[in-house]
Amino acid sequence: MNILRKKIPGIILAFIIAIPAWLIGNEFLVIGSPVLGILLGILLSALKRPFIFEDGIKFTSKKILQYSIILLGFDMNLYQVLSTGKETLILLFFTLTTTFIIAYIAGRSLNIDPNTNILIGIGSAICGGSAIAATAPVIKAKDEEIAQAISTIFLFNVIAAFLFPFIGHVMNMNDHNFGLWAGTAINDTSSVVAAGYTYSNAAGSLAVIVKLTRTLIIVPVTLFLALYTSKKNLENSRTEYNIINIFPWFVIGFILASILSTFSPIPAEFNYLMTKIGKYLIVMAMASIGLNTNIVKLVKNGVRPILLGLICWVSLAIVSLAVQYLILK
Repeated sequence: MNILRKKIPGIILAFIIAIPAWLIGNEFLVIGSPVLGILLGILLSALKRPFIFEDGIKFTSKKILQYSIILLGFDMNLYQVLSTGKETLILLFFTLTTTFIIAYIAGRSLNIDPNTNILIGIGSAICGGSAIAATAPVIKAKDEEIAQAISTIFLFNVIAAFLFPFIGHVMNMNDHNFGLWAGTAINDTSSVVAAGYTYSNAAGSLAVIVKLTRTLIIVPVTLFLALYTSKKNLENSRTEYNIINIFPWFVIGFILASILSTFSPIPAEFNYLMTKIGKYLIVMAMASIGLNTNIVKLVKNGVRPILLGLICWVSLAIVSLAVQYLILK
């Protein structure tokens, strides 16, 4: 109880900061609440705060972040994911593989620290902020690294929401092709929704389903990174290997929530409520990450991560189009 009491002030602070971010983000979907949460946190980090908040802020940015990913599983309908079929799987194979390889090569060439490199690559390839949120605890990313990755992904989310429908019309794409393109090449769900439904209702519906399929890639990727990170730490420190300590158990929670959402007789309203709570917890976690971010360091290191994000984003968009028109035609 004493340990819990120490965490409560920081949790309440994160909860309060998340309120305006949540309200404004729901009005302006292109920006999104998590980004506003992290920005508010960064702005407030410049103010000196009492030490009483520290335990709760750290708990929110680490543990509550993991709990939020579990609750996002209630937003997954596995029947919808399966309905997209072979086309989506082929697209995802090429786009994800290309983005991971390019992120690795470009990140090393730009001399970006490994964690930021991984977060930007995974945020670009899979599903923006959610993928970053799921990956960060596994690789033990610092708050500055998470903030850098989220900020970079946000920039290209906003650009994509406006640019993709314009390019789609210029290329005279049909609803099906645009939906596949938006669903595989735009990072965050908010921007997928904005771009897809701006183009047409049919394109928007398909884009969202494809995006949900991408989200499931979080599971194998986080498991792989857990094993990779553990092996790396083992080589560096010669400590004893223990699968229990490195396994990302919150990913199992995400899978179970997805299964419950799809196959159990749980009312749709309950799934909706759990998803909303999960999304609010992510905003709280982002606010806490912002509070622990060194804004000077963030600005100082800003150009190279943005360049990496641009390279990943452009590569992803081009490969998605190329696969559609050269392989799936």
